[in-house]
Amino acid sequence: MSKKNKKASEANTNEIKDRILTFFKNSKKNAFSIKELIKKLNLKKKDQKSELSENLNDLVKKGSIMRLKNGSFKSASDAKFITGTVDYVSPRFAYIISPDSEEDIYVSANKLGNALDGDTVRVLLYPIDRKRREKRPEGEVVEIIERRRDEFVGKIELNPRFAFVVCDGKKMHYDIFIPLEKINNAKHGEKVVVKILEWPTKDKNPVGEVVQVLGKAGENDVEMHAIMAEFGLPMEFPKAVLREAEAIPTEIPKEEIAKRRDFRDILTFTIDPFDAKDFDDALSIRKLDNGNWEVGVHIADVTHYVKPDSIIEKEGYNRATSVYLVDRVVPMLPEKLSNELCSLRPNEDKLTFSAVFELDKDGHVKDEWYGKTVIHSNRRFTYEEVQQIIEEKQGDYAEEILVLNQLAHKLREDRFKKGAIGFETVEVKFRLDEKGKPLEVVPKIRKDAHKLIEDFMLLANRKVAEYVRFMKKGKEKNTMVYRIHEHPSTEKLNALAIFAKKFGHQLNLSDEHQVANQLNKLVEDIEGLPEQNVLQSLAIRSMAKARYSTEPEIHFGLAYKHYTHFTSPIRRYPDMMVHRLLEHYLNGGKSVEKDYYEEKCIHSSEMEKRAADAERASIKYKQVEYMKDMVEKEFEGIVSGVMEYGIFVEIIETKCEGMVRLSELEDDFYELDEQNFRVIGKKNKRIITLGDHVQVKVKKTDLFKRTIDLSLLS
Repeated sequence: MSKKNKKASEANTNEIKDRILTFFKNSKKNAFSIKELIKKLNLKKKDQKSELSENLNDLVKKGSIMRLKNGSFKSASDAKFITGTVDYVSPRFAYIISPDSEEDIYVSANKLGNALDGDTVRVLLYPIDRKRREKRPEGEVVEIIERRRDEFVGKIELNPRFAFVVCDGKKMHYDIFIPLEKINNAKHGEKVVVKILEWPTKDKNPVGEVVQVLGKAGENDVEMHAIMAEFGLPMEFPKAVLREAEAIPTEIPKEEIAKRRDFRDILTFTIDPFDAKDFDDALSIRKLDNGNWEVGVHIADVTHYVKPDSIIEKEGYNRATSVYLVDRVVPMLPEKLSNELCSLRPNEDKLTFSAVFELDKDGHVKDEWYGKTVIHSNRRFTYEEVQQIIEEKQGDYAEEILVLNQLAHKLREDRFKKGAIGFETVEVKFRLDEKGKPLEVVPKIRKDAHKLIEDFMLLANRKVAEYVRFMKKGKEKNTMVYRIHEHPSTEKLNALAIFAKKFGHQLNLSDEHQVANQLNKLVEDIEGLPEQNVLQSLAIRSMAKARYSTEPEIHFGLAYKHYTHFTSPIRRYPDMMVHRLLEHYLNGGKSVEKDYYEEKCIHSSEMEKRAADAERASIKYKQVEYMKDMVEKEFEGIVSGVMEYGIFVEIIETKCEGMVRLSELEDDFYELDEQNFRVIGKKNKRIITLGDHVQVKVKKTDLFKRTIDLSLLS
């Protein structure tokens, strides 16, 4: 197009835009279809008509006019806009989650403006049509403020003239188009990391380039690396970080020991899983002259070695947490720190930050002390060894271990009396061969040895939070990093109560102070009953997610008014913040800037969620891999979820979850009854509900999609 023609085209476009704006300015109350606008604006030329739609879309994005659900357009003088994050649920729709809206905003896929899961967007809210009794607000994305990511993982499919990458992530609903000159020598079917170069326009796929070839799909290392890349987890530490870690002296100077309280002559030991490589906490115990017991909770003094503004510190903050995949750990800190300097290995002097308590025989705290210490662990125990000592009442340091177990029981009883929630969820681990193939799925069983350590870590975390909170008199309190767990939503609790009533269980939720007691009573009442799994599962789903904050709010699940994370600085960045803040206040420092730490709390919470998602993805992959040799086998299962498109069933024997697709149930057409967590046959009225025991057959497994398809037998 010549410059003259281009200028003429732009002038024509601007003229039409001005006419549109003027028209809507004078017609604020009414809505108009495109056909009506062509007539009202007197657009007779073909080029004017073709440009109308483009101009309307542009004005919608700018917020000058608004598009209604029926496709018509209206003045945006009374329009409402919010900013939020995309939760791309299915290829058909997404929700926008925003702090400015109590309810999530529904947006159909064709109104997302090519926004992807996790993107920050500006949304135009549609007016609520009271006649239709809409269940939730709806809207349209008018602006993508920030892309969450531009790299994705998937399997490349090569064609003679082009290639596509089919993404692994369940919330990425586009295939990515790759020009052949951008495939980076990837072979058909390989797992790759692809970077998007051009974001999609209407009805088109994004265009990208392969930036990393991971290898052959289906191989264990390739798939684990694919999961790491999918969730943005680093494959290795930058060389500068490793160099800085290697330069840290291993010898502890005598001057440093002289500054600290010395616990080296007091019995101290660690209790960890048999395959643990880093030991970040230890317990010391001795009997006092007054008959009470002094118990020290000693935590690796990570912040002694990791200094603010160092390269290691910045990398640790970026990662924010260690991530535990099925067959490997993605650590927060380099091995020199996590497995050597800061690991409380036996028969070595180690620097620690400690919470030391004087406890009477009933587990009541009579005195407390916090500060920098040096310890010398006498013994490294596994959970299994300690459990054997507890059961047989003999073995190394049996007297001390039995006392610790008794005190832990007292601490636990006290916690539950005050309203802590007693949910026990079943987790699984895998026995793998040398190539990473799962040979067995084993449920993790928590016994007294596990709970003993947990109870003393909970004690230290709670008391550190309380100490900092109340060490300063008056209204102005010291800024601290807390672990908070908000009260469950009333809506979810009411849904649980209604469902529990169907099984004859009453939940009295009128007094919010008694909610925890009511939930615990429900857990006790349903133990061993057929509905136990379903009701406990629903109760857990009703809980809010725990997060980090500088606001000293309650931890509902633990029934603590104040709680923090002090006990795992090797693997959690918030614990490093807590160590620094506690040391600062112990040294008489003034309260620090709240906003600075709140920003770090938000980042840490987001990274924790990402780590949990990656861990679940690795477990799901291994479950599918384990079940792929069991196609056509029959199992008993429990209905663990119902959706509009299928029934989730957890196989009792293997704890693996699969789906029965409603479209494949041939006896009837089934519809979802969302409120009652069930599906109902339209003609035969057959009901399949959450918690039902069913017989299923493994129909198909798909490692790429990490899915197990089941067929219902009964």
